[in-house]
Amino acid sequence: MKIGVPAEIKDAERRVGLTPGSAGELAGRGHEVLIEANAGIGSGFSDAEYIAAGSTIVADADAVFEQAEMIIKVKEPQANERAKLRPHHTLFTYLHLAPDAAQTTDLIASGATCIAYETVRDSRGLLPLLTPMSQVAGRMSIQAGAKSLEAPQGGAGVLLGGVPGVPAGKVVVIGGGVVGRNAVQMAVGLGAEVTVLDRNPAVLEDLDDRYGPSIRTVYSTGPALEQHVLDADLVIGAVLVPGAAAPKLVTADMVARMRPGSVVVDVAIDQGGCFETSHATTHSDPTYMVDDVVHYCVANMPGAVPRTSTFALNNATLPYAIALADEGPEAAMLKRPDLLAGLNVYGGAVTEPAVAEALGYEFVAPTTVLAA
Repeated sequence: MKIGVPAEIKDAERRVGLTPGSAGELAGRGHEVLIEANAGIGSGFSDAEYIAAGSTIVADADAVFEQAEMIIKVKEPQANERAKLRPHHTLFTYLHLAPDAAQTTDLIASGATCIAYETVRDSRGLLPLLTPMSQVAGRMSIQAGAKSLEAPQGGAGVLLGGVPGVPAGKVVVIGGGVVGRNAVQMAVGLGAEVTVLDRNPAVLEDLDDRYGPSIRTVYSTGPALEQHVLDADLVIGAVLVPGAAAPKLVTADMVARMRPGSVVVDVAIDQGGCFETSHATTHSDPTYMVDDVVHYCVANMPGAVPRTSTFALNNATLPYAIALADEGPEAAMLKRPDLLAGLNVYGGAVTEPAVAEALGYEFVAPTTVLAA
């Protein structure tokens, strides 16, 4: 199979779809790997490393899309990339379609096979290709929040860990999944006062077993959420409904009643965000103010640490890329339920139920379109 890796073009996105090592694994199995010139520079990989691993360097994204059968990326294709997709292409990347009607329309029109990292599910129902970036984003959320609390950034001037004789900052984490657990780990490490809310008692029990009195675990009800958000210096939105738009748990009214200079970090922004006042920002312009509350809503947070992120992502995605290339996309998906769950758009049909429901499309079961 001809596998293409274009350079990422989203604002300040420096990750790359394949490391030289991953490209070498695919080339060693007889596949032709095409890398856009300088695609790996942001992650610290030179063209020479890709060449040494058996890849071919091509001049630009046009050459990648024209020659490749499978396109491996990191972030969702931008409009000019979507215009290059054709029915023979298999796109393997993060998509986050539920809050993105324009992208969904373009992918349907392309006729391409579009497999989303974020909806691949393993036999336990976990999300193995979302997990590594959720780990990175969860840890980064505390870094970003701590920085945003500084007065020059518009924050209240609170040091999360405090100092002897001065109370620590109050961190509230909404959601105890992968993002939430990693945010809690970092916040506890800094010495913050940490509260985590979730509706799964097993999640709360696990966090309590791990951290004991270092954190507070709270079953998330509407009144409990409001109480803790209003008392927080930093609120981390770590809510996920796989494939679907994130629920708006923190209302605009709640944000308006938060303390001036407090901070919200909406890690759920890739799926539309869980604060009513959220809209996506970029690394170039990461924050904005609403009612004197700092909002950090960067939609590709792990892109700021591209070397760590690219290695972590490839550790998870490479076995799936090998299966798609070795067996062909259709055969690989029919053989592997986890990959089949990742199929969001195929031949103009929407094959992910949460996306179909969010955007008003007819849902067509993946097995139905593949059988046809």
